[in-house]
Amino acid sequence: MGDPLNFTGRVVLVTGGGKGVGRGISRRFLEQGAEVVICGREAPAELPEAAGRQAWLVPCDVRELEQCQRLIDAVVERHGRLDVLVNNAGGAPHVEAATASPRFSEAIIRLNLLAPLNLSQLANRVMQAQDEGGVILNICSVSAQRPSPGTAAYGAAKAGLLNLGRSLAVEWAPKVRVNALVAGLIRTEQSHLHYGDEQGLARVAASIPLQRMAEPQDIGDACVFLASPAASYVSGAELCVHGGGERPAFLDAAQTG
Repeated sequence: MGDPLNFTGRVVLVTGGGKGVGRGISRRFLEQGAEVVICGREAPAELPEAAGRQAWLVPCDVRELEQCQRLIDAVVERHGRLDVLVNNAGGAPHVEAATASPRFSEAIIRLNLLAPLNLSQLANRVMQAQDEGGVILNICSVSAQRPSPGTAAYGAAKAGLLNLGRSLAVEWAPKVRVNALVAGLIRTEQSHLHYGDEQGLARVAASIPLQRMAEPQDIGDACVFLASPAASYVSGAELCVHGGGERPAFLDAAQTG
């Protein structure tokens, strides 16, 4: 049996793959030999590169169904197939639920739940026609599993994405496997917007059992595994990539002895 993590000849689409977590995912698949396609509303300053190879950018706003169809058509026209879809694009600014406008909340749910659903449907049509089927990975968040104050609509959308993945894994089997990665706190080029300066980042890291925040490559490593034949019997699953989670607050608040 060959290396199950060798993606030579396979085509991987990473939404939002030009920066942050998406960039780390794209680079890991490039390192493993995959043909990587990324999409985004704007071109990144530099396309992801690794192992002497570069990702291919297709401009696309994943919230727009027609643009998603053109994206999938472009991938198939260029490569003739689509083996892995990574629904990574998403996010939300901090807004209190009491003051968030209905339009804002709808936009957050559209980006973080409806866009992955629509793009997955389009990818599934291609994958079902392939002898080897395909894999869909949804990048979720610990916000889906715990309270998400300040990003309530985002947490709700990600919780919905977890349930969606479980349903699609049943409906689209056996040709297409669907899994989710539940990502914890990740250090990216925009971490300072959420956690502050280096001292703030260090305090956040100290609250995690593994004593560090994730790097984008950590998420990429998990994606490579779940998309590979090494995970051929894994579908409808949710892999937590959060360094052990978060220490319960009551342990620090309680005084014993």
